[in-house]
Amino acid sequence: MASSFPSFLLILFFLSSSISMATARPPRPGYRPSYRFRSMAFYRGYRTLWGQSHQRVDRNGVTIWLDRTSGSGFKSVKPYRSGYFGTSIKLQSGYTAGVNTAFYLSNSEAHPGNHDEVDIEFLGKTFDEPYTLQTNVYIRGSGDGRIIGREMKFHLWFDPTKNFHHYAIIWNPRELIFLVDDVPIRRYPRKSAATFPLRPMWVYGSIWDASAWATDDGKYKADYRYQPFVATYKNFKANGCTAYAPRWCRAATASPYRNGGMTRQQYSAMRWVQRNHMVYNYCWDSSRDRSLTPECRM
Repeated sequence: MASSFPSFLLILFFLSSSISMATARPPRPGYRPSYRFRSMAFYRGYRTLWGQSHQRVDRNGVTIWLDRTSGSGFKSVKPYRSGYFGTSIKLQSGYTAGVNTAFYLSNSEAHPGNHDEVDIEFLGKTFDEPYTLQTNVYIRGSGDGRIIGREMKFHLWFDPTKNFHHYAIIWNPRELIFLVDDVPIRRYPRKSAATFPLRPMWVYGSIWDASAWATDDGKYKADYRYQPFVATYKNFKANGCTAYAPRWCRAATASPYRNGGMTRQQYSAMRWVQRNHMVYNYCWDSSRDRSLTPECRM
């Protein structure tokens, strides 16, 4: 008995460590940008873009789904040149491999083949894996062979299928900031005009079949035995300078500072997320051509 007691304590220690790691949350960011902006009804700021039969709008938001026949997407009524863009999303549990659920900024319709895009995407999963949240930035590139992605991927500190969580993009002339429940997870600074989106963009949401690449680089495909694949969006926030606003329109920031820039507390929360939950950073990928992403060398 005496010799087994330390082993028992060791097991308890590892169990308690695993539980605390599983329930760990990022440090409080302090400032919460989402609290500055009012929510709006879906129909006041957005319209159906495609797959209307796979979309249900109610007072609280919109539900979209993918099945064997179609996916669905929506688009903001106004184009913006800067702003805060957020929504609360709840994802489907179970097998969703190959399914892409997105909330993003883009000007692909205005500049086909040469567009800018800023993405928050959920990459579908197999039964035993967590969702991957991918953030991405495209500058003047499209699906025409010249596309250059700037991906950072995360496994979140919560299950995004259990409850709604708020996902947001702040875009201003200085930086892009990606936030989850007001916690900054990524900052993409403007280091040059060639590596930063400067043209007006619209806000989009969509669900579609991305089997070719979304889950383990296309290893696992969408399996329509589990259809429909459903995502619900609510608590829409879009506040910023539209493409038609006067030049003196003030861009949104992620902090209470007049000149913008994140606080020390926000940086601390972002570093915690990246240290504990980031699973891919394009700047660390030795297989990538660094000449195409000069910001990684700056």
